[in-house]
This record gives sequence, C-alpha cells and structure tokens, in this order.
Amino acid sequence: MKTYLEPVDIDMMERVTGCLRDRLLIRLLFRLGCRVSEALALKTSDIDFERGAVTILHLKTRIRLLCAKCKARLGRRHQFCPECGEEISKAEKRHQEHRRQRALPVDRGTIDMLKEYIERGTVATNGKQLLFRISRSHAWKIVKDCACKAGLGRLVNPETGEVRGVSPQAA
Repeated sequence: MKTYLEPVDIDMMERVTGCLRDRLLIRLLFRLGCRVSEALALKTSDIDFERGAVTILHLKTRIRLLCAKCKARLGRRHQFCPECGEEISKAEKRHQEHRRQRALPVDRGTIDMLKEYIERGTVATNGKQLLFRISRSHAWKIVKDCACKAGLGRLVNPETGEVRGVSPQAA
C-alpha cells in the first residue's frame, strides 16, 4: 500500500485520466500539496496568472488567536481578553486569521492547464467562479480510480491511516 506518491506516480496518474478536470485536480493536489477540500474551494480569483501563483485558503477551523497585549489565547467570539481585559479589535482578528492563506508558485505547464480549463468554462456557485464543482468524496474517487488505472494499487491517507477505495472492515 502506498502512503505517498513520487513524481513518476503522479505522471502516470495524469496520463490515465479521462478528462482535463481530473488531470487538473490530480496535478493541483500534487503540485500545491493541498488537501482535497482546499483544492475544491479554489476560485478563478485565487489564480495569479501573471506571477504564476495560486492562493490557497487553509480550511481547518482551528486557528490560534492571541491577545496583542498579553499573548493570552482567545476564542473567535471574544471581544475582550479573558486575561488582561483588553478589547480585541476586529482588525486584529482579521489580521491573525489572514495568515490562514498561502500563495504557492506553480509551474508554467500547470498555469497553461488552468487557463485552458477556465476557457472551457468554470461553474458559478453563489456568485463565485469555482474551478471544481464536485464533492470531496467524488474527488477522492477520481484520485483512487486514477491510481488503480496507473497500477499504483490502493492509496493510504497518511494523516488518518484510512485506505482509499477499501471499506474500513477490509483494511
């Protein structure tokens, strides 16, 4: 069972994909090193074609907010610091939450693939131009199917130990 993929494995997976969407999904997951949910949340506005970068919004909700004065840990809803009583401004919270984004460089081939995919038409959802309009489970099915077609066997999620494509009883 594989717990990680080498670049040659990704190339094989890209070659066996049936469509541009699947090839782009696999490429972005590998090249950006992001989670499936982060890739599925990408919008066209997150792509900087001039600089060759993609901005990923970190979707995990556990973030660390700290009081600027005493460095005590804060909850999202705190308006005052529980330690020193200092008022917490919205700007301060926004600034600390802003660190949850990261801009990652991508190669020219991936930028060209993104341009081609967007030119073919992306899906508008709630006024945002999302790159992918598929569920998280469908995205994992795409990855699992491409891995099988490429002869890589079953994939293991290194964070959870979950075997992709196999029921928990069989693993």
